Amino acid sequence: MEVSMGTNSIYEDGTYLSKHPTWHEEDSPWKADHIDRLLKRNGVHPSTVCEVGCGAGGILENLATRYGDEVSFTGYEISPGAFELCRKKTRGNLRYHHKSLFDDSAEFDVVMAIDVFEHVEDYFGFLRDLRKKGAYKVFHIPLELSVQWVLRSTPLIKQRLSVGHIHQFTKETALATLKDTGYEVIDFFYTNNSDLPNLAIWGWKAKLLKVPRKILFLINQDLTVRILGGFSLMVLAK
Repeated sequence: MEVSMGTNSIYEDGTYLSKHPTWHEEDSPWKADHIDRLLKRNGVHPSTVCEVGCGAGGILENLATRYGDEVSFTGYEISPGAFELCRKKTRGNLRYHHKSLFDDSAEFDVVMAIDVFEHVEDYFGFLRDLRKKGAYKVFHIPLELSVQWVLRSTPLIKQRLSVGHIHQFTKETALATLKDTGYEVIDFFYTNNSDLPNLAIWGWKAKLLKVPRKILFLINQDLTVRILGGFSLMVLAK
């Protein structure tokens, strides 16, 4: 992860890694699929791709395999534990750095922040700085402010304590945040977290809602997301 929550970073001191030993690497192919879809449907053909807060590096590894040696991929990760996981994946068109992207002068065709800025204390400052680092930006943003989660309240606190989500968003507030920090939103679509390989970590209630989510989503996407939750937003911006 790129930045810390408060003065003591749970990403740098080993706390996050102890709770999530794989750093959610099992979800990487699923996320890479959606990123690939987003870029291709908007005709974005990068030569250089960067991921800020790349974790175990699985997303970049998946994309590097798909795109081949003509595209170079670079990951930035401040967590020593996560960097130990991702550095082993280094190869010809794929490299990782144990430092912040903002300490490097490099710029890229595409910069990705996948499930990142909900962790960042000063996320407005983070987004403004990130905007300067590449032509296109790809975001994946959890949408945790749903009717179901607000009524129950427990899931919001669980996400805060378990995975460090200190900010929650709806589709509207996520897109407004990007626009407020100077981005031009080009395209976006929902991703269904019920399809994640590690759904088991969410417990039986998440599994119970998997089928209703899919059925209602076919009828009305926005309403399903607002009421039931369990979705994220994949965004392409400039």
